[in-house]
Amino acid sequence: MEYIKLQIGCLAIVFFLIFVYLREVGVDPKKRTYSLFSAIYICAIVWIIFDGATSYTVNHLETVNYTLNLIFHMCFYVSIETMVFLMFLYILSITEGIPSKIWQKVLISLPFAVSIVLCFFLIDNIVFIQGSISNYSSSGSASTCYLIVILYFILTFITFFHRWKFIEKRKRMTIFVYMAVSIVVLVAQYNFPEILITSIVPVIFVLGIYLNHEEPAVKKLQAYNHDTVVDFATLVENRDNNTGGHIKRTTAYVSLLVNALRARGYHSDLLTKDFINNLKMAAPMHDIGKISTPDAILQKPGKLTDEEYAIMKQHATKGSEIIKETFGKRDNSDFIDMAYDVARFHHEKWNGRGYPTGLKDTEIPLAARIMAVADVFDAVSQKRCYREAMPLDECFEIIKKGRGSDFDPVLVDIFLEEREKVEEVYKQI
Repeated sequence: MEYIKLQIGCLAIVFFLIFVYLREVGVDPKKRTYSLFSAIYICAIVWIIFDGATSYTVNHLETVNYTLNLIFHMCFYVSIETMVFLMFLYILSITEGIPSKIWQKVLISLPFAVSIVLCFFLIDNIVFIQGSISNYSSSGSASTCYLIVILYFILTFITFFHRWKFIEKRKRMTIFVYMAVSIVVLVAQYNFPEILITSIVPVIFVLGIYLNHEEPAVKKLQAYNHDTVVDFATLVENRDNNTGGHIKRTTAYVSLLVNALRARGYHSDLLTKDFINNLKMAAPMHDIGKISTPDAILQKPGKLTDEEYAIMKQHATKGSEIIKETFGKRDNSDFIDMAYDVARFHHEKWNGRGYPTGLKDTEIPLAARIMAVADVFDAVSQKRCYREAMPLDECFEIIKKGRGSDFDPVLVDIFLEEREKVEEVYKQI
């Protein structure tokens, strides 16, 4: 017990987090999803268990079978290498995503695979050393383990700083802290091998990831906020006999466009993780101002008169005012500004002939330019009270003809290039 008190404490923390997590998500396996985080959780437990096992065996060499000691050490080294590799994959996944090409996957996994093989071949040359605080071990497997840990930590930090913009602002510092603390602990362990504190690292990993990314209560709150916005927007949309399909489709088209923009390297200074999340959240509110439009105009089956059209156009201005008044007290000012821009400017045109302000080309906020393409395409491709839905070919032709006049030319080109995905959204929603 003297040599495994730290490991017992670390294990208690991890199991407590599991208890809290299961309490939040429920114990029904059909409702639970298994992800990279689950693998990290399991690996953390294995790491701590074998850290405790090796801490005990190196201090009781006279009573522990030598082969069993080797097995414990080998499992310990493999669990460390696996945990750090999974951490690297996790940072990839929360930024731009894990590479999809086979050769890329092989490239990032090769050092890990080689280190596992070396661990098996080098474990037999293990040496046990007596220290002033505790005994400890040294071997080729241990050296290989620490080398691979350093390599993947370097790759993780490079990924973190290179993909900085694809991490939410509120999460950046937390991620940096739990990675930095982990490397400090490992460096201390390497320089002072008899202190046996490596079990702190998986606890830091799990705590950092859980509190920053995976906490179920936070996810539920975020989902609740999103559902509230969508329900509010759908309630407004129902006034013109639409059941909410317009909101879902336009949001999907917006998501498709913004992801395609980022993938092609456009507006890299703007398309941060926060920008994309805020835009997807703001998109459902683009027509929120229609709540102030009279039913007689909103549901009119025929063409609007000039006077009626002037009233209809007011929904853009009204919508931006409603957003400021209704959501203005939220602490996410970036989201409020995004929702304001989308509601107020999504009817502006690239040539400056839109409304309500007459902005042109890049004077129009990028979010509103993206929304404009999605909104017009869905408007012409669906049945409305005043006309039937147009054929898809004709809908795409309308977007194409609007290039450089109604819409941002780059967005039109990308939208047409993504036609297959657009049609999938059209058919599914």
